[in-house]
Amino acid sequence: MRTTVAVIGGGYGGITVAKELDGVTDVVLVEPRDTFVHNVAALRGLTDPGWTDRMFLPYDRLLERGTIIRDRAVRVDETSVWLRSGERIEAGYIVLATGSSYPFPAKVDVEDSAAAKERYHAAREALARAGRVLLLGAGPVGLELAGEILAAWPDKSITLLDPGSEIVSGGYSAEFRAELRRQLDALGIRVVLGARLRQQPPSEAGEYATFTATLDSGERLTADIWFRCFGGVPDTGYLAGSLVSARRPDGRLAVTDELRLPGQSRVFALGDVTAIPEAKQASAATRHASVIAANIRALLQGDGEPAAYRPGTPGIVLPLGPDGGATYAPDWEDYVDAATQEHIRRHAKERGDGLLELGILDAELTSQLKGRHLNVEEYAQLLNADPAGA
Repeated sequence: MRTTVAVIGGGYGGITVAKELDGVTDVVLVEPRDTFVHNVAALRGLTDPGWTDRMFLPYDRLLERGTIIRDRAVRVDETSVWLRSGERIEAGYIVLATGSSYPFPAKVDVEDSAAAKERYHAAREALARAGRVLLLGAGPVGLELAGEILAAWPDKSITLLDPGSEIVSGGYSAEFRAELRRQLDALGIRVVLGARLRQQPPSEAGEYATFTATLDSGERLTADIWFRCFGGVPDTGYLAGSLVSARRPDGRLAVTDELRLPGQSRVFALGDVTAIPEAKQASAATRHASVIAANIRALLQGDGEPAAYRPGTPGIVLPLGPDGGATYAPDWEDYVDAATQEHIRRHAKERGDGLLELGILDAELTSQLKGRHLNVEEYAQLLNADPAGA
């Protein structure tokens, strides 16, 4: 009898761990959406109709031996998964990979891809009509969305508003933020820090409707459309039994170095649901997945020491449209081959701006790494899918 591994959630980490274990044991992937959603491309999917279809990739060729069940897990304990449909799955191992929700357009809250595409098309039409755009949040999503909007409509006026004292909070350097601010200033994007709205805008996010909002400073801002660019919420409300004790007040889950829930030998968690103090990025979820897959293989085979996960140095690739942005990567040499290293060094020498010595890759290198292709081919290959136009 082969052991069943239930993977709950078909996001970046979920598909990675399911794929790695597919040839080892019986994998059951539970996911309510009808397609994988490449959220890395979601903001361009809003502004560029050519990308709206490309960000939705089918699941049907992900697994050769395993099973994909289109359903939602509503209760998960130490050994069982109960689905919305009423079905119950008994599993020897469980991987919690349900990710998080986030305000549109960075993510959508509908399970049907056709309905999701309609929402992006409707919001794009509204955005096209707007001359003045207000973005609440000056983190990575806010900055990236501002860059995408200006790449599509260079004449729009954009204001980024954030109550914090700096853009892109986290363990990044002041020089990295300075490079981003330089590019934002060059694009004409206004950044207002240390301020918030006295009241929420009267219109819905993504709706065309001119309004005037008042800041706590008394300043009045007029915009035609607005989007919320903060507020990720982990999806862990389905936990039951002894698993509940792993949930922290913010909804994230405590995990051990082996990415197990504390006190559990066969229940693992990855990605956005974990309380690991690191940026919640697709790359982190896939690294978690590889550690979990290795540990489950070792448990199934009854040999080998468990692998431990160690967060890396904070890093981020942050495009500002297809051709702008900056990358913070102090350990960049660890992630690229020798030919790419030489290309990066030669490019940096030609520019002579000293950014590379600070662990910063400029707009051109950021565009090559992510800005133009948004890593869609990488995940299409993992899913054995053929993204339109990729």
